Amino acid sequence: MTYARLIFRGALVSLSLWSGACKRTDTPDQTGTQARQGVEVTKHEGTPALRFKTFSYLDREGIGIEAFRLLIPSDWKVEGGIRWILDNPGMPAVASFRVMDPKGANEFEVFPNQSFFWTNNPMHRQLFPVGSKYFGSEVRVPVKVLDALKQIVLPRFRGSAAAMQLVNEQLLPDLAKSLGAGQAQPGVSAWADGGKIRIQYERGGTAMEEEIFGIVESYSFPIQTMTGVATNTLWNASYLFSFKAKKGALDAQAKLFQTIATSFRVNPQWFNKYTQVVEYLIKRQIQKIHSIGELSRIISQTHNEISESNLQSYYDRQAVYDRVADNFSQHIRGVDAYYDPFEQKSVELPSGYRHAWTNNLGEYILTEQEDFNPNIGSNLHWEMMERK
Repeated sequence: MTYARLIFRGALVSLSLWSGACKRTDTPDQTGTQARQGVEVTKHEGTPALRFKTFSYLDREGIGIEAFRLLIPSDWKVEGGIRWILDNPGMPAVASFRVMDPKGANEFEVFPNQSFFWTNNPMHRQLFPVGSKYFGSEVRVPVKVLDALKQIVLPRFRGSAAAMQLVNEQLLPDLAKSLGAGQAQPGVSAWADGGKIRIQYERGGTAMEEEIFGIVESYSFPIQTMTGVATNTLWNASYLFSFKAKKGALDAQAKLFQTIATSFRVNPQWFNKYTQVVEYLIKRQIQKIHSIGELSRIISQTHNEISESNLQSYYDRQAVYDRVADNFSQHIRGVDAYYDPFEQKSVELPSGYRHAWTNNLGEYILTEQEDFNPNIGSNLHWEMMERK
């Protein structure tokens, strides 16, 4: 494995495969996000219905096309997206966003990947001490996944939370195994592991409960120096995301969060071009690029053909999200698979409902009521879906 490929191996944004063709009309807003909008259905008296819509994020800052999409409850909001950080050629873009209930405390959050570098070369550490940046990666001693979640993720993203308590921690080796992470190569030692922690804290006077997932990958390789052979280590904390709700209510929301997590898909064309940008930056000897104009020029040189290796990397990453959904609140989780006649694909929605409907805007309605028909009082065409 070459040095460039070694950097690239652990550096891709934690996104996954979107396998459906877009058939909808998009309504973008000024933040680079898109939500499939439709006329609200006339409410049937006494009908408990759960409604989802397809949310799409347009990467305006970088590649200029849809980056990812996912299902969210129709009245929820999304904040954040993809941010380009051009001082890190191995990870020039990171995803960071929240999907939240504006009327409650429920949230699904994706944290940005954390990229690190370490070496046992004392001369190098004098030039780049702990906390400094080396080619865009923070210089820091490698730690295992549970320590990374507690020592890095919590201080950086929950450092201001009041009355913080660690409730539980658990290793999830299948997460890394699903990705194929930590596989050793000739001349390279590697390891990877997955895990989760559950925490409690107060936010605005409300007692909260949150479960945070992540993977840590590490790749170490020898390098010749003036004083002999040293070992350099590239490592990162990725697939960092969480489910949160009011204390005591987190497990009850498992089906809802599971639907959001398993529906998360990246656009393969975006992933393909992003992969080429990473490889291009590394081949250019990791030179810094400061202007969006230069980034646009690089993107214009990428091609649309998706290589077999890029496509396989894509499938591997989807497997991680599916595995996380399986590991979240296992004792009460439950989703049903339905066939979407508009998208011509399977979609997973919360179980416990007798009927599911969809329209060509990527919206879904779940209901218990036999005589419920969302076509009544709507100018949209809804079709009932068959459970698989």
